[in-house]
Amino acid sequence: MTIQPAASPVAYRGRFAPSPTGPLHFGSLVAALGSYLDARANGGQWLLRIEDVDEPRTVPGAADGIRRTLEAFGFEWDGDVVVQSERIDRYHAGLVRLQLDGLVYPCACSRSEIAAATQIVAVDSGLVYPGTCRCGLGAGKAARAWRLRVPDREFSFVDRVQGRARQNLEREVGDFILLRADGQYAYQLAVVVDDAAQDINSVVRGVDLIDSTARQIWLQECLGLPTPSYAHLPVVVNAAGEKLSKQTLAVAVAPADGSAILARAMAFLGHTVPAEIQDLPVADFWRWAIADWSITRVPRVRAIFPGGDALSL
Repeated sequence: MTIQPAASPVAYRGRFAPSPTGPLHFGSLVAALGSYLDARANGGQWLLRIEDVDEPRTVPGAADGIRRTLEAFGFEWDGDVVVQSERIDRYHAGLVRLQLDGLVYPCACSRSEIAAATQIVAVDSGLVYPGTCRCGLGAGKAARAWRLRVPDREFSFVDRVQGRARQNLEREVGDFILLRADGQYAYQLAVVVDDAAQDINSVVRGVDLIDSTARQIWLQECLGLPTPSYAHLPVVVNAAGEKLSKQTLAVAVAPADGSAILARAMAFLGHTVPAEIQDLPVADFWRWAIADWSITRVPRVRAIFPGGDALSL
């Protein structure tokens, strides 16, 4: 199977791609609202993709719950909802292409072995892979995963919110996994394949994913796929500075709160929302919000506690 972008692109194609690990909480609502308003304000399309490729973290029924909640808040997506667990053959095709091109290799290392051989660094993977299996598996070792070779090169891109971002993949991440030891395809491969297949050219998402962007740009280059523009929004944290998530017991948003909570999410993203907007029917809120939206107002910080404190990059 050949991986190719979809034909006949429009000027702007964005997406919201939640993982169904629990119900939609306020942090996810902020990301959905930011990506939706940016697409609609630019006259573009907005697609919905359920990123359930990490099967062990998927909660049964969560995907349907997320869709129902988005619908109740008045979000309208273009086309069919894409579900990653139904697209495994596409990720397999991407890995096979990289194998044929000699860009990936099997790895036998466990996490504890990597931790013993390298230093802890501040990236989302936690460890810089030292390249132990780059030149082949050790005697008696069996492959556990497949890794993509990375160059000793600085990747740089201009984020529409956070500004210039730079990362040297070899020094800060190391060769990263595309197929895990448990047989699950990694997020990095799935998102790159899906963004290209859906012809996504504008990615608006939480800044917790900004450290993944250089990896995705390199993977796009390896697969001959286009690189979209990126805008990383500040994430919502609790009073302890933890990102809202299932693990931090984030509370589900209630569609009954309607325009009031949507207005709160828009204010979180740096927009002044008149008090009367909070009392509008949801359809009227969206008409006002789309006309008022400007991504240039979104604060250039990594995280914000709804009480007002911000954490800079």
